[in-house]
Amino acid sequence: MARFRTWVGIALAGTLSVSLAACSSTGGKRAEDARKAAAAQGRAAVNTPRWTFAMITHSGDGDTFWDIVQSGAKQAAIKDNINFLYSHDDEAQQQAQLVDAAVDKKVDGIIVTLAKPDAMKAAVARAEKAGIPVITVNSGSEESRAFGALTHIGQDETIAGEAVGDELNRRGRKKALCVLHEQGNVGHEQRCDGVAETFRGTLRKLYVNGTNMPDVQSAIEAKLQADTSIDSVVTLGAPYADTAVKARTDAGSKAEIDTFDLNAKVAAALKDGTLGFAVDQQPYLQGYQAVDLLWLYKYNADVLGGGKPVLTGPQIITKDQASALAEYTDRGTR
Repeated sequence: MARFRTWVGIALAGTLSVSLAACSSTGGKRAEDARKAAAAQGRAAVNTPRWTFAMITHSGDGDTFWDIVQSGAKQAAIKDNINFLYSHDDEAQQQAQLVDAAVDKKVDGIIVTLAKPDAMKAAVARAEKAGIPVITVNSGSEESRAFGALTHIGQDETIAGEAVGDELNRRGRKKALCVLHEQGNVGHEQRCDGVAETFRGTLRKLYVNGTNMPDVQSAIEAKLQADTSIDSVVTLGAPYADTAVKARTDAGSKAEIDTFDLNAKVAAALKDGTLGFAVDQQPYLQGYQAVDLLWLYKYNADVLGGGKPVLTGPQIITKDQASALAEYTDRGTR
């Protein structure tokens, strides 16, 4: 009886040892899968089958935001005894082909972004026809349910934009530039449109080629030089905030630089006043919850959200909060 109580305590704490898993009543393949998972990538907290989940995003190369998403997904995969596969392509047709490839591999679950939903609709439908559960993450909240996904995890981009507009008002800004670094991305349009909805000043959109940072910098610089009344620049991704700061300096502008998303560099810039504020959508949580919810669906037919998106943001981060988050941004989880 004492041994039984000890086993239960350990299991509830999520730290079941490999040796105990091998001796559990499930035995056989499940215990062996759990043992292999623990040896390969960390210690699983469950002894469910070694399912394979694929995450396919619209990320371009070198985008640190998606490193944070992956960090959360991989941590949940370890806990849930999941074989986690990640692939990405910023071209929608190629992203759709990656989804098709995951279907061909007969994965047990798919996590996908819908930055350009029209191009992804058929691929998502093929996954569902094959009986593979799909969760959408980060972008595509409005299309997720219509496409048949179990749920969507992320922030509502319009609501996030509206929060930015409110913050600009609070700061007394009168003219803002919203920099869109990926044309055709519905989420980016929704962000800027949300800003315009609540911002009492004037908002202008600037479309740039986000894969070419020198061009991004020169485009922002040219706008700031041409219109000295611009007092705020809003970028839609953390890597572009630093570029906007350089453009401001070269243009001799005093515009405040604000940004969507958070990383270590943004947190440091908030702390020293280089940036005004950031909008955090908690990418680590998006990756973690996507894997965890797929596992819950496979294990217990659980679905979260009740047909509505599961929101991970927005949270406005200013200089006051930046110091408290520094530890987490340094380790790559915020």
